[in-house]
Amino acid sequence: MTQVIAPAWTPMTDEERAQFDRDGFLVIRNVLNQDEIERARTAILNFREKAGVTGALHELSAVTACPELAFLLDHPVAFRYIWSLLGWNVHVYHSHIDVHPQIKEKTPDWWHWHQDGGRQNRELETDPRPRMSVKLAYWLSDVSETGRGNFTVLPGSHLTNWLPGPPSRGVPWPQPEGALQITANPGDLVVFDRRIWHARSDNYSSITRVGAFFGYTYRWLAGRDNVADLPNQPMWAGLNDVQRQLLGGVGDGDGDHLWGHYPETTPLYGELKQRGLLDASIPALIP
Repeated sequence: MTQVIAPAWTPMTDEERAQFDRDGFLVIRNVLNQDEIERARTAILNFREKAGVTGALHELSAVTACPELAFLLDHPVAFRYIWSLLGWNVHVYHSHIDVHPQIKEKTPDWWHWHQDGGRQNRELETDPRPRMSVKLAYWLSDVSETGRGNFTVLPGSHLTNWLPGPPSRGVPWPQPEGALQITANPGDLVVFDRRIWHARSDNYSSITRVGAFFGYTYRWLAGRDNVADLPNQPMWAGLNDVQRQLLGGVGDGDGDHLWGHYPETTPLYGELKQRGLLDASIPALIP
């Protein structure tokens, strides 16, 4: 598991890329500093309180719910994995914030294992299906031990279209052989291929599980997040151009722009070009 903090605006290493291609995920330690952890955690817990939620929270459209989280969209230590893998013509299509307090009684068995992408996993015909998107999971609570609602993965399963499971989700069924509960400290990051089979485990600890998740894909794929009204909000003026691109605010919905036909007016392309990071050996980074 990778533990080296990278300087801002550097690509992922060849070793990281090989590990990601093999396992379908990376664990990156100490991505957020203490101030960033507190900033993000406080924003999420404040939203939960204002929403009147006392139990578990799973809220879609992270920045719409918590504008204070916009800095996570392009956090340089984390975001480098997105443009290294997917290139410059990307946006956030699906995001959510999660709060899961302690479960005091064992819950009924429920099959949580899935791949991200919804209908992509029914309607794309190749084996394995294409990657399409990559997700960043920021941990804002201590899940350094198992049993705390840990993100659970089946390493290498991103190359497998089908996982044997129960006939219906409520039927008791053993965990897949080789399932791994990922342990992480506040400020750690998990980068994962949307195809990897994964699940959230139950939290029987006294520590409330808090996290923020951002899924990135190509701009020519429709987004799931509710961000249409964001350009009309006061917070929009405080965003940088790359953040606006990631929230769908570049190109005015022009299909050719979304297809990547105008790189010179696509902010992330400009940032990478200015820094000499348009590596022609990586297809998604070619203009």
